[in-house]
Amino acid sequence: MLAGLSKGQIPVRVQPQTQDNPARHQNREVAIMLLSIRRQPNKQSRINSGWLATGLALALGSAATAQDLCQGYGPQSPRDIANTAGLNTTAYSFAPAADALSLCNIHTHTNAEHKGPGYAIVSTEEQGGYKCNNSATLTAEELEDPTHGHGAYHGVKLGDSIEVHWVYTSCAVEPGKGLGACVSDACANPELRVEAQVFLLVNDEQALDFADFTYAGHRVDGRPQPKGLPQSGGAPVVYAGSTTGPSFDQQNCSPYQVTWSVRPQCAKLDIASLHRWAAMGSVFEEEHSHDVRQLVTAPALLAPIN
Repeated sequence: MLAGLSKGQIPVRVQPQTQDNPARHQNREVAIMLLSIRRQPNKQSRINSGWLATGLALALGSAATAQDLCQGYGPQSPRDIANTAGLNTTAYSFAPAADALSLCNIHTHTNAEHKGPGYAIVSTEEQGGYKCNNSATLTAEELEDPTHGHGAYHGVKLGDSIEVHWVYTSCAVEPGKGLGACVSDACANPELRVEAQVFLLVNDEQALDFADFTYAGHRVDGRPQPKGLPQSGGAPVVYAGSTTGPSFDQQNCSPYQVTWSVRPQCAKLDIASLHRWAAMGSVFEEEHSHDVRQLVTAPALLAPIN
């Protein structure tokens, strides 16, 4: 979920004062111990001391990492949705169901931001993220590019995994570009919800068609809604988190509270349908897929999943 909201649009928590980080002193202590290992008189002594130094280094590293984490923020995203543990108990209520809110934005990230049962392969690409477990099993036909490198939607290719975000708001707004479309002058602190599905891009007209999940003026009780949401990704995991996007990490947290509904399994999507969506144009003005925020793993930044 893109970090497209300005600080003037939603009240944010005040960043705490930066405290002195003793990590450099701790690292010096570890270096001294490691140096002493090399001077041990025999192999067994070096092994025993090596285990001790390794344990100390891990302990000190954990302490330093904990002090590096952003402080005073609510639970963060993305996360491993198969791991229900978390220590961040910042209280806020889940947003209503998607059909009780207004769709305000649709966008994609190349590689899954979340990690889930169906997309647990770590990407070796520079931007990071996760890939669908069946990425390596695609056929030559599924990997044959129908656009010959000239597709209208940029930042994706056949065999890529993408995470699509349907963003909803409690504000009475119309869908539009970026997350700024999710707020208004009259509604600066909305409830936000994101429905998420990870897709594996293939060349196959029998695969899912992105047009079935886009916005084309459809409304429910006057609220903008997509044509539909994917049903083949399994029962969504619902949890409390934040906005995502590459501008945030565990040291620079997002202040925006989001209710996430993330489907645990991948689904194949016909890449031609994604290119058609971009070529036709939409109120979202999305022509490229976005980078990911790296997985949040620190328990202090994760809410427990019930």
